[in-house]
Amino acid sequence: MGERSGGQWLSWLVSFDAILVLSGAVLTSFVGVSGLMKRMTLDRIFPQFFLKENGRQAPYYILLLFFLLCVAILLSTSGNLQALAGVYTISFLAVMGLFGIGNLLLKLRRKRLPRPEKAPISSVLLALLAVSLALLGNVMLNPQYVWVYFEYFIPTFLIALMMMDRSLILTGLLSVILYFFKPLKRSIERFTSWTNQTIKEINGQEFVFFSKGDDIASLNQVMIYIQQNEETNRLRIVTIENEHFKAAENLHRDIETLDRAYPDIDVSYERINGYFGPELIQALSAKWQIPTNFMFIGSPGQRFQYRVEELGGVRLII
Repeated sequence: MGERSGGQWLSWLVSFDAILVLSGAVLTSFVGVSGLMKRMTLDRIFPQFFLKENGRQAPYYILLLFFLLCVAILLSTSGNLQALAGVYTISFLAVMGLFGIGNLLLKLRRKRLPRPEKAPISSVLLALLAVSLALLGNVMLNPQYVWVYFEYFIPTFLIALMMMDRSLILTGLLSVILYFFKPLKRSIERFTSWTNQTIKEINGQEFVFFSKGDDIASLNQVMIYIQQNEETNRLRIVTIENEHFKAAENLHRDIETLDRAYPDIDVSYERINGYFGPELIQALSAKWQIPTNFMFIGSPGQRFQYRVEELGGVRLII
């Protein structure tokens, strides 16, 4: 038309003006959508990751989502300008209708809210009626465009609805899961209880070390061995005393030091009068309910009158 009316220069002018108008419309839509979605995200209507911004404080997730949405609408309408215009018209009229409904709700729920401009209820109702008639007319003329509109409106609405009522939804989901998995839950609880009890019994098994007055360095080696190789949190250090041997007076202080140094292992100390040998080991094993294979000794000297295998399973660790 421009070329027919005024020549080629007018067609170029009209095309350039159309580019400017279209660029302004696209820029305005991106700015408006980013502001709207940011506000809705701050109100926790949309997921919070939409608030992430780049170095220029641009909410790139919102802009990227809007770009993908525009491309999706373009593809779903096959690039038909009439279809795109129809979808835009329906969307625009729906927004205008919501403005009127929002105005009525403000008049009903926020009567005392100060406002610079006031519209009479009759004007609002008249505008709402006009918008509704225009929307109804577009729907009747192009019903196929309504389905394109709802393809994008319904998922967006459901996401917003889920975000606003996510606590209630999650509570209901948890109730459903617990209902269906209640038998499994009881089995897991029983298995967990049995496992914890078994671990407690394993770690609660007491071990015995027969000390012949070892210094703290040797006892520390015993503690290291117990910690690295045995599943227990209880160790009893025993000294057998008689007229030929008396334990050092500071031995109990050394053991108390070890007890503090290894908080995961409860270390106790006991002195017993008697003579170390198979008979005493069997008697103590029966008395304390501790198997002999959970009893340790250090390396015996040359004058030790028993062989290790004669001690009923006592183990040699240092």
